[in-house]
Amino acid sequence: MVTFQVVRLMILSGLSFLTALALTPLIIGLVKKYQFGKQIRTHLLGIHQNKAGTPTMGGIIIWLTAIGLAFMFFILNFLFDGFWNYFDFIDRAQTYLPLAALIIAALIGLADDIFGALKIGPNGGGLKVRHKLIIYTFIAALGAWWFYFKLGWTTIYLPFFGYYEIGFWYFPLFMFVIIATAFSANETDGLDGLLGGVSLFSFGALTAVAFTLGRYDLAAFSSVIIGALLAFLWHNIYPARFFMGDTGSMALGITLGVMAMLTNTALFLPFFAFILIIESLSVIIQVISFKLTGRRVFLMSPIHHHFELLGWPETRITMRFWIISAVMSGLGIILFFLSRFIL
Repeated sequence: MVTFQVVRLMILSGLSFLTALALTPLIIGLVKKYQFGKQIRTHLLGIHQNKAGTPTMGGIIIWLTAIGLAFMFFILNFLFDGFWNYFDFIDRAQTYLPLAALIIAALIGLADDIFGALKIGPNGGGLKVRHKLIIYTFIAALGAWWFYFKLGWTTIYLPFFGYYEIGFWYFPLFMFVIIATAFSANETDGLDGLLGGVSLFSFGALTAVAFTLGRYDLAAFSSVIIGALLAFLWHNIYPARFFMGDTGSMALGITLGVMAMLTNTALFLPFFAFILIIESLSVIIQVISFKLTGRRVFLMSPIHHHFELLGWPETRITMRFWIISAVMSGLGIILFFLSRFIL
């Protein structure tokens, strides 16, 4: 049974990779046709002026592949049953919620990307940070309501200590996790290949967690995202042929948070999403410091821009952040297994 599930994940991930590669010319061709190029913010023109006009919305490749394969195998299984059942990973208990989160977040992010490309809205187009936070809060509140009132989730897993009943505090905890992962993913998406690579390790860790917990359909869903991410990175590494856009970062961030809550591993996110947290913390620290003292802690936030202004090449920052993500995700998985073994 376990061997079969491993093979299943490998096949689905491989199919996702090939599907995403095949979709790439089509998606990027449409983006170029309608001239949806990246608008570089004024404060970044000094270091990223050469990126202006690069096609954005590349995140469509990731979520369209995941959603497309999910519904294709679901329909094939519904129509023919038998063989296709092995590849169908849509399950009410395991993947309805992350799939819904992926779709909703992707479409909202897509709208923001289109507004930005068409220069609709403030600051040259697109949503302001506070507008995005309002959207994140709405999605988080909707998810928290479903988990708490519909599913009756009221416990949190404390590593090495077990499950603890927290009652209604589960509601704000869920909201915090979703808002934090969404905001962090958006802030991390600032260098070629950075968010794609970091997310790869985060979803890899959650795939291992879901598989260990016997939630094989959730693991399959995550493996499909991994395959699509690999194909996306094929063209997104420096120098990027296209950017992820909010349609990708918002979808990945919110889906990551939902999966962490579904597997009750929210307290492992400081390991699984270490770079994402560091990126968002650098922004929060910078804002608080400037508001209170009028001084900046970093040359620029998020922190990857700080290193750019120190003279680090973009590729060095990206690769070192990938390495840190790999180490921290690996450490998180070790702690997860140790915690289960001790208990």
